Amino acid sequence: MSPDEYCRRVAAQSNSSFYYSFFLLPPDRRKAIVALYAYCRELDDIVDIGADIAQAQGKLDEWRHEISAMMQGRATHPITRALFPHLETCAITQEYLHALIDGMQMDLCQYSYPDFTSLARYCWHVASVVGILSARIFGAIHPQSVQYAEKLGLAFQMTNIIRDVGEDAARGRIYLPADDMAHFGVTQDDIMNRRTTSSFKELLRFQAKRTHALYAEAQAIIPPTDKKKLRPALAMTGIYHALLHKMERSGFPVLTQRVSLNPVKKLRLAWRAYRSD
Repeated sequence: MSPDEYCRRVAAQSNSSFYYSFFLLPPDRRKAIVALYAYCRELDDIVDIGADIAQAQGKLDEWRHEISAMMQGRATHPITRALFPHLETCAITQEYLHALIDGMQMDLCQYSYPDFTSLARYCWHVASVVGILSARIFGAIHPQSVQYAEKLGLAFQMTNIIRDVGEDAARGRIYLPADDMAHFGVTQDDIMNRRTTSSFKELLRFQAKRTHALYAEAQAIIPPTDKKKLRPALAMTGIYHALLHKMERSGFPVLTQRVSLNPVKKLRLAWRAYRSD
């Protein structure tokens, strides 16, 4: 199996909304984004699957060394071998690839966040960095595209956080800001015991409103000169925003089930966004 085939298999198995936007790219850039996504999945799985913190930390350290080796032309893993040919053309830097590892390390030692400011800092590492690297792979060159990617990454991650409240609780994690929980009268015990109270719904409506604002702020600053290059990001926005609306319409049943869009819906939304401009 070639490195590119390895990465394609990892991406396809995830059924992520990101994967549906990859089809909109030229072949070389598609290979680059699939390799980046496979890297993200590999790191995420280390944290989510590994129950032993020391073992997970060791694996993350191995990836840090592997990224450094790749930058020196000594890649050994299929993912880094697939990513290496695109480093220069897509401006993929060690700084950001290591920043993703930093975010995963936060998950090993921090299980809750006191406020939105601290949560946003975490989201920058695990989502906004991905947005910045993706924008570069898409071919965006305007400096403002960085701010757009950062804001959009935060909106995507907040959508994920709302969707995954129940699944994260099962792993002993609560990403909803503690001060917001206190304001709405929602306790950690409520979430851990899957109590979908009226207060919990109010809390998530507040988070959804905040996330809608993030999508609007990102849309407002997208550089017109890069808009065509950023069509895959617009496709992802259409999918993630539709998911947020679906959670709202269904009353946020996220403590007991995973709300999702079917593949046909995702493809239709991605294509609609691609054709919108």
